[in-house]
Amino acid sequence: MNAATTSASGLALIEAEMRRQHADALASFAGAELSAARIAKSARLTGRLLLIGMGASHFVNRVAEPVYRALGLDATAIVASEILAQPLPDRPRSVILTSQSGASGEILQLLERPAGQEARFGLTLGGDSPLAQGLPSLIGVGGVERGFAATRSLLISLALHAAVASALGQSQAEALAMLRTPPALSVDEALGRLVGCKTFIFTGRGELAGLAESGALCLMELARIPALALEGGQFRHGPLEVLSPDVGVILLRPAGAMAASALALARVCLEAGTPPIIFDVSGEAVVPGALTIALPRLHGLASAIALLPALQQLLIRIAIAQVERVGEPLRSTKVTGAE
Repeated sequence: MNAATTSASGLALIEAEMRRQHADALASFAGAELSAARIAKSARLTGRLLLIGMGASHFVNRVAEPVYRALGLDATAIVASEILAQPLPDRPRSVILTSQSGASGEILQLLERPAGQEARFGLTLGGDSPLAQGLPSLIGVGGVERGFAATRSLLISLALHAAVASALGQSQAEALAMLRTPPALSVDEALGRLVGCKTFIFTGRGELAGLAESGALCLMELARIPALALEGGQFRHGPLEVLSPDVGVILLRPAGAMAASALALARVCLEAGTPPIIFDVSGEAVVPGALTIALPRLHGLASAIALLPALQQLLIRIAIAQVERVGEPLRSTKVTGAE
């Protein structure tokens, strides 16, 4: 899709996607049982799971990556362009090629390459796409996404990964509960604190690292301002020097042992005069001085599924305050072709 296609109502397209994303995600999970079981069987057999995508599809894979590792798999999320430039040795492994359209340029190029010892599968919203036609695939309900920035496709892709995790034996009751009854979270105060910022840093750990990365991409696409995404540990190794009151920091705080690390990072931001906005699923006490958007204690894919809609709302509203005609790209296309 090009700019002309979305020029009439880019924001309206995004909002329409978001209104149905939870229902489509639930239906996608329910319809994925057979395909998910097939992928789970292959992954258990090979012990190695490679998650390949580009852009937001890569970042949703980054959310799922630690979930699969916790299930005992040697799982890695990697961008398709890197695999094209530097192919991995031909060894037994299971591979999920992720593309919301099923027609992105790099994915099409990978489909043309011999699979060798790989057991390949797809994950897409495009049921009639080259990816879905070429590989046994997890297919999201409702068709391909029309809005420029990834919103609905992220939630559906997370639900499809949840189906695979369920087939591997991990309960997805929390994730399904978050889809059936999404948390009602206000981002009004966070918007007031961030609306004047011209540079943003997103940070998270575990499953929320990939969600932070997707948030930075969304803001760059919609608001056309610089946004950096850093895994929590990486943020501490030098980039702290960029902190100032003019920088907006959005910190995603997970549950468990990593919650303490997020607390320490939030305090560093406060000392630098950069009060962070914290999306928090740790279930622990809030950080004094920071603005916390709190949810109940959640783990795994449930944490990302619960946080994503509120994060989307905040980023879209920041973009509305920054630019005119939000959701209408100037230089990009919805489906990116080959280089």
